[in-house]
Amino acid sequence: MAEKKEVNPSNSGFSIGKAPIRATRAPVGALRNMTVPARPVVDPADVVVPEGYQVEVAMAGLSFPTDIAFADDGTVFVSEGGSSWPTRPYMPARVLMIKPDGGVEAITMKVQAGPRGIAWRDGELYMCLKGGYHMQVCKYNLETGELKVLIDKLPSGGWHEPGGPIFGDDGLMYFGNGSVSQQGVILPAGFTVDMAKHPLAHDVPGQDVTLTGNNVWSRDPRMPYPYLTQTGAFKPFGTPAEKGEVVKGDVFCNSAVWRSKPDGTDLELLAWGIRNPFGMALNEQGELYVSDNDFEEKGERAVANDPDRIWHIKNASKPYGTVSTPDWYGFPDICGDGLPVNHESHLPLKGKAAELLIQDPPPWAGPAAFLEQPHSCMCRMDFSKSDFFGHRGELFVSEWGTLAPLNSPRPEDLDHGFRVIRVDVKQGTGTPFMHNRKMGPASTYNTGGIERPVSCKFSPDGKSLYVLDFGVCKITQGSMFAFAHTGVLWKISRKEENNG
Repeated sequence: MAEKKEVNPSNSGFSIGKAPIRATRAPVGALRNMTVPARPVVDPADVVVPEGYQVEVAMAGLSFPTDIAFADDGTVFVSEGGSSWPTRPYMPARVLMIKPDGGVEAITMKVQAGPRGIAWRDGELYMCLKGGYHMQVCKYNLETGELKVLIDKLPSGGWHEPGGPIFGDDGLMYFGNGSVSQQGVILPAGFTVDMAKHPLAHDVPGQDVTLTGNNVWSRDPRMPYPYLTQTGAFKPFGTPAEKGEVVKGDVFCNSAVWRSKPDGTDLELLAWGIRNPFGMALNEQGELYVSDNDFEEKGERAVANDPDRIWHIKNASKPYGTVSTPDWYGFPDICGDGLPVNHESHLPLKGKAAELLIQDPPPWAGPAAFLEQPHSCMCRMDFSKSDFFGHRGELFVSEWGTLAPLNSPRPEDLDHGFRVIRVDVKQGTGTPFMHNRKMGPASTYNTGGIERPVSCKFSPDGKSLYVLDFGVCKITQGSMFAFAHTGVLWKISRKEENNG
């Protein structure tokens, strides 16, 4: 066994090291018996893919996995985000390295909320980390063990996630950062995630905005019942806004997408007003597309029937350094269909209806390239660039699946997501590609199929699609719990040849 080594970069506060672990692998088409009661079996035979493709289990027993990356030598990296969600049991954040010879090592790290996105470039592993008042973009050198923080000023500490990093053929790094707030203002539900640890966290706009003064009344979880408080947009919890108040925009904002040089310098803000830009992908023409999740139909600023969406970030096609004004994609006041949150079609059955927060907002940068069913939770995605795999030029999107009935009272939302779709971004159409025989997570039907796809990436040769399955997450009307050791890395390839 290799000796574990610890590195403490002076500018990061992290400790990080490598250690070998035991792999859990299964041959093509094999049923995998698990030792976890929440997911006792994994069976590719229970997964539906189009004729001519096959499914296998590349690795099982993962804990809260979030993304996939590939090294030039064939090493597969899988990030495990750690227990920053309500989880059973507690698990640390780390990145697994699956070597071409089948050996597996772990890059362990002591961070608050672990790696969310990972990418490989020029011998180094780049990561977006959530946690603290700032999300961070870092890179890790496998040879030296050095972890270097590249960017550490993007407001975080709340509800949503970092997106990326990904790299374009232009050599630039693209990444995103979701909103701190759940619904445009900081709400009590956020305290179940991060707000109790970061009570001063709040959203920051990418442009100057004038507020309507519409505040949201809620209970105050910092105080015993029945204390109430008001919270305004772009404010910490319990801080009201004034009508006509101007909040200054900043390049270091959130609900936004940027690009920069690989070392994190010369940051350029491309877009903001994207609630949760978790999935990011560049096509062969260098066009950038970003997934975004809908508002929730619950709580103090509830919004109904808001479709999940994929945005075309048009500013990314402009020459680097020429974007003087970021595009605005609607958050916190416009739904994915372009209608305001207070439109009659978005009035909720559950919770208090939303009011507009921004007075005289910037021009809307929509429409979306693709609209999906509400609460499908579109996550990480990748374009097919291979004639061998097929569907070249189409975008493959992982759908984590609904949190209904926790975030929607509508029965029709209960089976949305839980699959991988392929999207024609030019036509705005989507087609299921990978799913269970019955829609919904496999655990609902006690089968061995997929649970919650969180990422999908093509192998470097383009011949195989790897799908990362987050694992079992139990949802009720009032709670959610994710279960460790239930995640799976699936591999899809053509039956004629099994490369990847």
